[in-house]
Amino acid sequence: MRPRKRDALLLWLLVCSGVAEALEPISTTIAVGMAAALTGILARYQNIFNYFHECCRPEWISFNRTRLKTDLDSKLFGQHIASRIILKAVTGFMSNDNPKKPLVLSLHGWTGTGKNFVSKLIADSIYAEGMHSGFVHVFTSTLHFPHAEHIATYKSQLQQWVRGNVSNCERSMFIFDEMDKMHPGLIDSIKPYLDYYDKLDGVSYRKSIFIFLSNAGGEDIIQTALEFWKEGRKREEIELKDLEKALSLSVFNNNNNGFFRSSLIDRSLVDSFVPFLPLEYRHLVQCAIAEMKARNMKPNHKVAENVARDLVYFPKSERVFSVKGCKSIESKLDFYS
Repeated sequence: MRPRKRDALLLWLLVCSGVAEALEPISTTIAVGMAAALTGILARYQNIFNYFHECCRPEWISFNRTRLKTDLDSKLFGQHIASRIILKAVTGFMSNDNPKKPLVLSLHGWTGTGKNFVSKLIADSIYAEGMHSGFVHVFTSTLHFPHAEHIATYKSQLQQWVRGNVSNCERSMFIFDEMDKMHPGLIDSIKPYLDYYDKLDGVSYRKSIFIFLSNAGGEDIIQTALEFWKEGRKREEIELKDLEKALSLSVFNNNNNGFFRSSLIDRSLVDSFVPFLPLEYRHLVQCAIAEMKARNMKPNHKVAENVARDLVYFPKSERVFSVKGCKSIESKLDFYS
């Protein structure tokens, strides 16, 4: 009998109850042999299933450092501090087979500076399906937690969502967008999952990643960038030490954002506060060129300059930094194409 027909017959015998009853008189030796054969068949079919259907296995979840570095170098513009921190933090975490706690990153900066984009690059470097992976979970404050009067319900739901998803796959990623619009106190409900625990109720969260995105602290980052510009210093001279302490304090003491008096900060559970600098004209030109390439268009530097020139900058007289960063590039490019 051909292997394929034999496999089909054995699977049929497995699922058909009537035949199973008829097999009762068969000797134990034959039954054991059939069980072994069925185990092998099911294992082969499971491997085929895993190949086509995303699952929590290395075939679908495997960190590619080279890809992350290449993407950060070639697709993220004007963010030398963020690029360096992200690459080091993610590489160190994913290379550790036994981390003590989840990786927790808090990305801060004005709109359009690349926070959401970096989250995508991280997901692309870890999951075969990128942001479309069933193991990448995005929560948006104004969408998922809109009403302050329901905060108790949100806390319970959030705990259940995180616990359920990590139980399903320890290499889960959670992205919390609009942290500056989240109700204070809500995010503390998942504090135990971010702490130094081996397991909580039988679940280990140590290999998961939590990324928080926020505009909070953006003013402090802009102020520092403006001071460097006024002093005639290059933005590339700005270092993390020039921003990190003021940034964490500003976020912790701002009662209009989700990190207000948060135990995540108080207990030092956030591994890195990552500042995103305001973008300049030259960075917007780079964004426009990158968008053309993404659309399979021939890069046109003159069109890119026109797009960048048409955007709003501040301070008004000097036009140093873009108000919306690269956020409006896509729609502006439609106008010039």
